[in-house]
Amino acid sequence: MEVDLSNPQQERAKASLFYDPKIRGYVYQAALVAVVVFLIWSAASNAIENLRAQKIASGFGFWHNAAGFDINQKLIPFSASGGSTYGDAFIVGLLNTLLVAGLGIVLATFLGFFVGVARLSNNWVISKLAMIYVEVIRNIPLLLQLFFWYNAVLKPLPNPRDSIKLPTGALLNNRGLYVPDPQLGPGGSLIVWTFLIGIVASIIFRAWARKQQEATGKQYPIGLVALGLIIVLPLLVYFATGRPVSFIYPELAGFNLRGGIQIFPEFVALLVGLTTYTAGFIAEVVRAGILAVSRGQSEAAHALGLRSGPTLKLVIIPQAMRVIIPPLTSNYLNLTKNSSLAVAIGYPDLVQVFTGTVLNQTGQAVEVVAITMAVYLTISLVTSLFMNIYNKRMALVER
Repeated sequence: MEVDLSNPQQERAKASLFYDPKIRGYVYQAALVAVVVFLIWSAASNAIENLRAQKIASGFGFWHNAAGFDINQKLIPFSASGGSTYGDAFIVGLLNTLLVAGLGIVLATFLGFFVGVARLSNNWVISKLAMIYVEVIRNIPLLLQLFFWYNAVLKPLPNPRDSIKLPTGALLNNRGLYVPDPQLGPGGSLIVWTFLIGIVASIIFRAWARKQQEATGKQYPIGLVALGLIIVLPLLVYFATGRPVSFIYPELAGFNLRGGIQIFPEFVALLVGLTTYTAGFIAEVVRAGILAVSRGQSEAAHALGLRSGPTLKLVIIPQAMRVIIPPLTSNYLNLTKNSSLAVAIGYPDLVQVFTGTVLNQTGQAVEVVAITMAVYLTISLVTSLFMNIYNKRMALVER
């Protein structure tokens, strides 16, 4: 039987399926998936057999067992004598991690942008000081910096009886910073809601004002409106409701302080260390982003009569953000993961509380470590998702 080579259908029928790149790719991928599943199954089976041999319980039944320890810093009620469980301890550690990571990201961003812009300043002293900060901070391990802030800066502070008195009634000693505790009376919640509504309204107004400026060229006082919505309006509500906010001030009671809100030195050391360390890397990212913008952009802005400050804010930074955002996301992720070093100075984050104390008491290492890994993976993926969405909004749209 003769085969017509000019007929592509007969040519494909004659060729073996194994030589089809698409089919061969599917086969390789299926084989790889099978190997990965087999390895996971083998590892899980071996772990279960070893746990049974050592008579160690498996599963997540420990989650509701009573925790036999206490935690000094907690954002939710937690007490060993109050029936708190290991699940509650997990939530306390998670909230402490999210608190220090969230505040660290905000503070490191502001400090990093300031130092990054300062490195490009025409003032020789400012640019050199910024350069020294970046080079010193980035080349000292973060763990050593945490030890420095905790042991060399905060530990030598005086004891509670000799506390340093700060403005607004705050007290500072080697047990932390004690600030007045605000108490809301009748109508006090209205002030809080007014403040939150003011923040949302200012964000909406800013977005609307920017669209109006792009469409018509008309500028609106965004900063003045935001100040009125966030500061002035809650103050008016505060006085209109009869000033329903009072404060409980810290005071000495025996050998310790009573009243107020205690900010522990472990939290301060971790927050300052993460902020200053990450800001050094963010500063270099900002500097690189600004240098990536064509010099003709600033020259054109100056030709239109813009000064250096408005040129940087309105022309250079918006264009530089397209270069800054991707590496900035990596620095945010690194800050969150570096917060696990809190165990070295005793800050009760997720690793110290859950992977440390809970694991030692329950002995269920597989479950505890797996949950901890899943939490950090989730935080990283969520952070990347939001930063990628923001990056797409800032990216250039080709016509």
